[in-house]
Amino acid sequence: MGKKIPQLIVALDVEDRNRAVELVDELGDAVSFFKVGSRLFTAFGPSIVEEIKSRGADVFLDLKFHDIPATVAGSVRAALSIGVDMMTLHASGGAEMLRAAAEAVEEMEAMRAGSEGGKGKGRSEIELSAEARNAAVSRAVEPAASRPILLGVTVLTSLSRQNLSEIYSYDGTIEDLVLRLVELSVGSGLDGVVSSVREAAAIRERFGERVVIVTPGIRFANADRDDQKRIAAPKDAVSAGSDYIVVGRPIIRAASPLEAAERMLAELKAAAT
Repeated sequence: MGKKIPQLIVALDVEDRNRAVELVDELGDAVSFFKVGSRLFTAFGPSIVEEIKSRGADVFLDLKFHDIPATVAGSVRAALSIGVDMMTLHASGGAEMLRAAAEAVEEMEAMRAGSEGGKGKGRSEIELSAEARNAAVSRAVEPAASRPILLGVTVLTSLSRQNLSEIYSYDGTIEDLVLRLVELSVGSGLDGVVSSVREAAAIRERFGERVVIVTPGIRFANADRDDQKRIAAPKDAVSAGSDYIVVGRPIIRAASPLEAAERMLAELKAAAT
């Protein structure tokens, strides 16, 4: 029996809107999931998400929300209102913040279920904030087809153990810290986490299949590390049990992004068989 093949998400880490849309169109035959990060979203806002969604693709909004609970809950509702399929929050924001985000998703899902159920479920039976209602009707964008995925960001792949010691005076291992943050995320109602391949296997072993694992920092063998500290090859993501991998520069900066994406998919498939 073959191993699970992680789904490829291409990170649109570009500053030019036209280039981002070109990449979505060019990769459309091979890739159906794209990440919009802070660079692209800050420049173009919700409209870039809407444009990608209009092409039939899924959107991973990677803004790593980290604020007081009420603000994060409002940000999550706003993201849901534009059809985002997956989004991130810093797990280090704490249980109260993470729970507020998870409750915002449940609230919006309840509202959608109520509207689809017609008279069978009156609005009075579902407690919705005015903010949630306003967010839901503010844009003419279809919501995600399935329940949006909330992810806790554990330890950025650009950080080393030395960095953690400098920032937090933390002397434990990265793996131990990641596992603590995964437990906090899942216990607070999130669907999964973002983690490097190095910790993904330990996450899968401890938490099983109930946790969605999204793995960034994936590179072809012998590729440039760029600014990533904890990188891995596609085969490593398969072995670790990742559900999704996020790949940016190795694909979008390739001479032929489509060929690079197809190569990445081929390596994932080969590793899974």
